[in-house]
Amino acid sequence: MSNRPEQGRVGAPSYAGTPGSYDHDGAPRRRPRWGRRLLIAFLVLLLLLVGGYFYLDSRLHRIDVFEDYAGRPGDTPGTNWLIVGSDSREGLSASQRKSFATGKAAGRRTDTMMLLHTGDHGTTLVSLPRDSYVPIPGHGSNKLNAAFAFGGPKLLVRTVEQATKIRIDHYAEIGFAGFVGMTDAVGGVRMCLQEPMKDHKAGIDLKAGCQTLKGGQALGFVRSRAFARADLQRVENQRKFLAGLVHKATSPGVLLNPFRIIPFALRSTDNFAVDQDDHLYNLVGFASAMRGVTNGDGLTTTVPVGGVGSAAGVGEYITWDTSRAGTLFRDLREDQPVPRSFGTR
Repeated sequence: MSNRPEQGRVGAPSYAGTPGSYDHDGAPRRRPRWGRRLLIAFLVLLLLLVGGYFYLDSRLHRIDVFEDYAGRPGDTPGTNWLIVGSDSREGLSASQRKSFATGKAAGRRTDTMMLLHTGDHGTTLVSLPRDSYVPIPGHGSNKLNAAFAFGGPKLLVRTVEQATKIRIDHYAEIGFAGFVGMTDAVGGVRMCLQEPMKDHKAGIDLKAGCQTLKGGQALGFVRSRAFARADLQRVENQRKFLAGLVHKATSPGVLLNPFRIIPFALRSTDNFAVDQDDHLYNLVGFASAMRGVTNGDGLTTTVPVGGVGSAAGVGEYITWDTSRAGTLFRDLREDQPVPRSFGTR
């Protein structure tokens, strides 16, 4: 008598035409649930991204920057950032201070101040020279960087607002260590020098031509005043380098490289000081606006200079061209196109 199952018997599994649908004992074989696996992978990735965002946001150094005062400019179209580079040595080792020729000064002062405006007509980045002679509330007239020394970021913001009649919406400040760390995190920034730069006070000796500047070299590049135009050339170099740094940081070679973008994100958030109401998404907006400068959708310039002077207790200073500076600030305040004569697009 044959032991083979009858072909037509009720309940007998049929193997014909359904290979792999049943196990050897005849039980139905479960099909892989790829949809569930993809959903789980997506949820894990989403959790990592959300957690990473809030972690980085928590690393930002928040300070009280803005205050209301009588006569403060009202809200205007577009968004205005005050970008400050301080000479704080905090975070630099003794060997780095020696190598970068930063000295040992305590505290922090500011040599870099830029006004970044973004709106319907693109982005404008304006350098505010540190030696600009302006009224400082409660301290008479003095150099612009003295406002930071007298009253920190809060007084500096108020001074800039009253001098330009532009309301500042956001504030970003970075010291020497953060600048060096961010530059090294992206693998350096390519700069093209028309002539050699040698300045022992800034700790640099650079040849002419295009080259990639690493942290210490970059710091010396933006600090050096060894030019015939002194601070006016320095602020131009600062704008070029900042634009180059942001362009490199937002390039696919950095954004898609975890060995670049993670260190950059950690060093950026750990070293940026922002207003207490600012968050990581505000810095993302800042980076997007700065990238517009390098992509040709913007203009970079320095406040038009009218002359020079000197005063007891102040030293030598520069004054703004009242007419042209007034036109520039009016266009920014009203979010109008800034004429090409103010800079290069």
